[in-house]
Amino acid sequence: MIAARRLMTFAGLLLAWQGIVWLTQAPGYILPAPVAVAAAFVAHAGTLAHHASTTVVEIVSGLLLGSLLGFGSALSLSSWRSVRRWLLPVLVVSQAMPVFALAPILMLWLGYGMASKIAMAVLIIYFPVTAACFDGLRHTPRGWLELAATMRATPGNLLRSIRLPAALPAAASGLRVATAVAPIGAVVGEWVGSSAGLGYLMLHANGRMQIDLMFAALVTLATISLALYFSVDYALKRALPWHRQTLADDEEENQ
Repeated sequence: MIAARRLMTFAGLLLAWQGIVWLTQAPGYILPAPVAVAAAFVAHAGTLAHHASTTVVEIVSGLLLGSLLGFGSALSLSSWRSVRRWLLPVLVVSQAMPVFALAPILMLWLGYGMASKIAMAVLIIYFPVTAACFDGLRHTPRGWLELAATMRATPGNLLRSIRLPAALPAAASGLRVATAVAPIGAVVGEWVGSSAGLGYLMLHANGRMQIDLMFAALVTLATISLALYFSVDYALKRALPWHRQTLADDEEENQ
């Protein structure tokens, strides 16, 4: 049932796309038809696969590193007051600076290879993961903490058995946000300067007026992003079976 609804949504988007092309009579160099984009997929399948593999490595590597740094920072913030005094203001100030403005600097420091793209993804991912996890750690139900205190729980036991399980739902929300924005960092880095990746391919296709190939690369990127998000969302739901959503649609899906 769920797969059928998603398939119908996809078919509706394709029909709307084709309808806009018919109604506006837009030339192919402005808005190519879905058939032209599909033909570009077939004609440039090898090129798309090569550049997509580069972008996937950048996104996944940035997501893993950014999440690990975010979780580690959140644990440090919740465990040591001195770390909170110094790191928390730095985190807040860092968000006042547009992350995209750092892309040229990262290219200068790390070069035009994959490292600068991964670093860009890490910078975008780091704050939402840190903020969500830290928020979960500092909002542990007080009753649980009082019960642990009566049982003489050590700080390590308190963190492992009380604070971390209570913070997992908030951390999962931060990880979902990070998964959604991770492709932005990788692609922006490829736009600024690269020799491979879907962002690189889109720029060069646009410069050569291969708009159908540019749209094919864009659709490929969107497909990768959706597949990654739904995979992470599914894994988190399996890992946190006690944290169920309560919307009507979710209840129907669980039946």
